[in-house]
Amino acid sequence: MERWLLRRWYGGVAPEPGLRLLSLVYAGLLRLDRALYRRGLRRVHRLRVPVIVVGNLVAGGSGKTPLTIALARSLAAQGWKPGIVSRGYGRRSLDPVRVQPHLSAEVCGDEPLLIARQTGLPVFVDSDRVAAARRLVAEGCTLIIADDGLQHRRLGRDLEIEVIDGERRHGNGRLIPAGPLREPASRRVDLRVVNGGTAGEGEWAMQLVLADAQPLEGGPALALQDFAAEPVHAVAGIGHPARFFAALRARGLQLHEHAFPDHHDYLAQDLRLDPPLPILMTEKDAVKCAEFGLSRAYAIPVRAELPAGFFAAVRERLADWSCAHAGH
Repeated sequence: MERWLLRRWYGGVAPEPGLRLLSLVYAGLLRLDRALYRRGLRRVHRLRVPVIVVGNLVAGGSGKTPLTIALARSLAAQGWKPGIVSRGYGRRSLDPVRVQPHLSAEVCGDEPLLIARQTGLPVFVDSDRVAAARRLVAEGCTLIIADDGLQHRRLGRDLEIEVIDGERRHGNGRLIPAGPLREPASRRVDLRVVNGGTAGEGEWAMQLVLADAQPLEGGPALALQDFAAEPVHAVAGIGHPARFFAALRARGLQLHEHAFPDHHDYLAQDLRLDPPLPILMTEKDAVKCAEFGLSRAYAIPVRAELPAGFFAAVRERLADWSCAHAGH
């Protein structure tokens, strides 16, 4: 089903009339949701600290998590005390969870676990993002970053950042299910970040840079060039696996590609791959596969690189917030 939809969303195949009809129904529900908030029938909850939402308009991944990590680190270095909230998509538990680095992805979700491990900052997972944000504020956080949640209007926000896949962008421009859009592409946001591809006017370019390979069994990291002598298995269960594969090939590696759905719930047999070669996977996949006892399996960390002007633009918005709330 996923491949069938992707051909219509991004592959130039026209969506069937039934899909277009369902998109009209979805558009009506969006208008109703906005009207309820506009008339005060649904309440927006504001916090006493600034809230930044990092999200996208399309279904699926676009690079939100690396940007969230880079943003959280930058703001922490400037003296803020960021806390990150997430719904924890793909986790098996529905209970609120304060994410700890030793937890499993089944408990808290793969992306929140990765953020907690990468940043060392407080991360809270809850289907009620407002409750999660309030808990982090009570713990002393002076700023909240919502990983995903542009469509979660209940949590008030002071800065919205849309992350766009630079290759696929908004696809065919249609709403779900005829297209990939959860909201119209014309929806206003404060900042737009383009992951790969070419950033347009008013957009900020982001590049994901691959780091050295980290063995899942522990031990010293290996340079990617160390894998150039023989083919490798490349595993990716992210929103756009082709991006990860292309980045590995650009470093001179020969690949056997294994693409899985985003947030795939791995089983050990998924990674019993022939022929027996090294397995390279994204960090998001590795947090779910570390307990399988895989030999010659490696996580490939990525680092988001953005222009200094992007972080300056965020600081400017936060300075405006501080001025507006001075003395409150």
